[in-house]
Amino acid sequence: MIPPQSSSFSISDQEFNMFHNIDRTLYSLLVVDLWRDPVEALRFVALWLWLERVGFRHVVKKILSLPYVLINELADEAFVCLNLVHNDEVSTPALANDVPLMQNLLHSDLCLRFFAENRDVATRGLAKITTEVCRRVFRDIMQVAIERNTAARSLEQQKQHVQVQQLQAIVQPGLAQVVGHGPINTRTNEVVPAGDRTMFVTFSKGYPVQEWEVREFFTRLYGDCIESLHMQEVMPNEQSLFALIVCYSTSTVEMILNGSGKVKFNINGKHVWARKFVPKNRHQPS
Repeated sequence: MIPPQSSSFSISDQEFNMFHNIDRTLYSLLVVDLWRDPVEALRFVALWLWLERVGFRHVVKKILSLPYVLINELADEAFVCLNLVHNDEVSTPALANDVPLMQNLLHSDLCLRFFAENRDVATRGLAKITTEVCRRVFRDIMQVAIERNTAARSLEQQKQHVQVQQLQAIVQPGLAQVVGHGPINTRTNEVVPAGDRTMFVTFSKGYPVQEWEVREFFTRLYGDCIESLHMQEVMPNEQSLFALIVCYSTSTVEMILNGSGKVKFNINGKHVWARKFVPKNRHQPS
């Protein structure tokens, strides 16, 4: 609910934030505790507030009563709903998936078809709530989250740089005892260095991918193509954010990347990005 406003008086930021305290609590949970993207999280809360405005009662309050893992799943469902609202190329009859968590939460038959059939109303309503409420009431939390994420990414990049250098030794030419001599290039009758047959894959923070999932995914699509797979080493309660995949041949790497510099895959509902691995400090011919 949005507090009434008139031209005769204005509501201070403090008063406005107090009125939307429960919404701020949910947004903070998404971006601070669950590490969701601050801009996406704002859109999720806007969607839930819009649902309240069109007749679904106490959506935010009900979401806050759930454990974090279910709130995270609801955020994923909200992402699907928003994508449907802003994508008019999806036809209503083609909607096969549903939003079971949202249905259970609201005790209704709410489904994706509802968002498809009410795109125009939803688009206008979401724009209004985003402009009049969310951007104002979440502004300070968003700023803190963005600064925290930027600092965390910087530290993670430094850590990854060190670990990539450590893993790099595994795929460098000359370490035959670790990766073997590698396959022969039949055209030149030369050994193909492991570094030329390696992909660097990255995973989204908050969506842990296991080694067996990566192996199963690429093996299912491309056959027995992996010579070795090296996940980022982390503590037991942490997730790997990248891995190095050494393929048996350069042609497999080329087939997987399909001429692109970076390719996005979906492994069991989790986004994975792959690109050609470029060994650091490789000797360049003069």
